[in-house]
Amino acid sequence: MPRRDTAAYLNAVRQIGDPVLRMAAQPVTTFDAALKELEARMIEAMYVNDGVGLAAPQIGVSLSIFVMDCDGVEATVINPKLTIIDPTDVTESEGCLSVLGVRRDRTRAARAKVEGVDVRGRLVVVEAEGYAARCLQHEFDHLQGRLFIDPV
Repeated sequence: MPRRDTAAYLNAVRQIGDPVLRMAAQPVTTFDAALKELEARMIEAMYVNDGVGLAAPQIGVSLSIFVMDCDGVEATVINPKLTIIDPTDVTESEGCLSVLGVRRDRTRAARAKVEGVDVRGRLVVVEAEGYAARCLQHEFDHLQGRLFIDPV
């Protein structure tokens, strides 16, 4: 549930054409109160905009962090490394808060895992299948400067 004035968060998500969405995000190296505030802003923006995931570049911050609340999987992952566990192709319709009004079929792996850390620097491992695996891969792509509409 949003805690702040939500109006600002409705316009916070950067849209296709913004250069930050095409840059590889920088690794997070400082774990402090500002990082915790960034996490809170990202979660707020994700919920206010009815999203299931959000990467920092989507709010104009080129840092390697994403948040998600997708199909029962809630996580904040910093400096993630993606591993495909089951490469079986699954093609589903996908959308994005940074490409409003567009949905396209996108093929993703059936099962994936990300390993990284949380805002305190503690190890985070998220393994998922189905829709949650799609979310992991989608948010990881944002940190590489890729959008779901890009050719594979």
